[in-house]
Amino acid sequence: MTEVDYGVYKNVVCEKDGNILTITINRPEVLNCIDPETNLELADAWKKFDMDNDAYVAIITGAGNKAFCTGADLKNWHPFVKEQKVNYFRKNAYQGPGFGGYTRGVQIFKPIIAAINGMCYAGGLEIALAADMRICSEDAKFGVLNRRWNVGLGDGGTQRLWRIVGLGRAFELILTGKEIDANEAYRIGLVNEIVPKEKVLERAKEIAQRICSYPQGSIRTDKEAVIRGIGTPLEEGLRIESMLFWNLLLNHDFYEGPKAFSEKRKPKFTNESEKIKDVLKHEWKENREAG
Repeated sequence: MTEVDYGVYKNVVCEKDGNILTITINRPEVLNCIDPETNLELADAWKKFDMDNDAYVAIITGAGNKAFCTGADLKNWHPFVKEQKVNYFRKNAYQGPGFGGYTRGVQIFKPIIAAINGMCYAGGLEIALAADMRICSEDAKFGVLNRRWNVGLGDGGTQRLWRIVGLGRAFELILTGKEIDANEAYRIGLVNEIVPKEKVLERAKEIAQRICSYPQGSIRTDKEAVIRGIGTPLEEGLRIESMLFWNLLLNHDFYEGPKAFSEKRKPKFTNESEKIKDVLKHEWKENREAG
């Protein structure tokens, strides 16, 4: 297995601990707001995470003790946008990269956890919404504060927020631009847990480690089924779920789990690292011996 090299970025730090990758927005001096350069670095890091067979779960967080991410660095985005070709917006809408590198134009079916260690505003909120789970500190603050500067939500805020907290709550945040604290965020279902500030990353890693302890194939197909099923009629969603469930037939772990259970032993999972020919060869051999 070829090891993925995450390299060294200017404004992003990638740290891999076992099967967990932590991606940190490293601009604490500007409350981790994101400029075009940082956005491209984040996009590259997410692409590598998706390709890394040895990385099961990613955690996204911000450097320092004040902010997770406070959105876009507007002073640097305006000059960047003006230099783009006229077809930039059309291509970016479908191909990305979205804000934070993964809010649009990519599909990652590995679990992602947001460790929100402070202010989470505007585009930063959109980055958090794109994660599968959100753990926040007691002093975390949330809001569509870009409302004050006539900047809209362009990277999932209008599409993901209402799916998480409901239409009424989403409209309240989007239209009023109000700021809410961690307790309110938890009450409306925006975050999954509130922990002491110094425990945010630790708790995110605990959850990630638990996810890593399971075979990864079914975790990924189940996440994909949920995402692909959003907005579809129930019947279509059920077809998507069934197709992805049976896709696991081409996965050694589909057989290994039930077999280990029946033999009362600890399973030996490969976590989708084997080739299709290896799975078919192994199962053909076992069926031949059994027959």
